[in-house]
Amino acid sequence: MKQPTTHEEQLEFLKKIEGQVRGIQKMIEEKRYCVDIITQIHSIIGALYRVEDKVFKKHIDGCVVQALKGKSEMGKQKKINEVVELISRFRKSA
Repeated sequence: MKQPTTHEEQLEFLKKIEGQVRGIQKMIEEKRYCVDIITQIHSIIGALYRVEDKVFKKHIDGCVVQALKGKSEMGKQKKINEVVELISRFRKSA
């Protein structure tokens, strides 16, 4: 199935996150203070959530809306079920 949306604009953010992860590795190698390491980890988690939010929003605005505008009732239901399953998974991991 051809993906109607792309997420290439998120690559810049993911590269920054990658740099932050390398920074944490260096902090650990340098035996930096625990609280400083935890603060950086929290920053990365927040950045990942922001990327996740943007990808999810684009999925809703693009893939899901396109399916709901389509003629296939099965396709519509499949997208609805997909979103419900994602939300359910998000709740379990929170």
